[in-house]
Amino acid sequence: MRGGFGVIKLHRFLFVVYDSLMLGIQILGFVAAILTTVCWLPQALQTLRTKDTKSLSLVTQSIFAVGVGLWLIYGILVGNAPIIFANSITFVLVALILAMKLRYG
Repeated sequence: MRGGFGVIKLHRFLFVVYDSLMLGIQILGFVAAILTTVCWLPQALQTLRTKDTKSLSLVTQSIFAVGVGLWLIYGILVGNAPIIFANSITFVLVALILAMKLRYG
């Protein structure tokens, strides 16, 4: 009987380690999401302020917007919060830049 209790303790310990690891992975994902999302903010603000989109490629912005949209759909389907968070905000920023590009050339 004593060996059974050791297995239960090991099992609980492994769950704690697994939960801690998963939390660390989620934190890593959110940090990456924040950094890659924030990097688009200066471009969006600059574009809004100056309405200057001449140096931006319409093809690049369009393909990137579709890609971010697909990442967002993927994140929703797999239920991954960092992917959903990052791509929701990035999609809005990139769509805003793309709309400005279409409007002002």
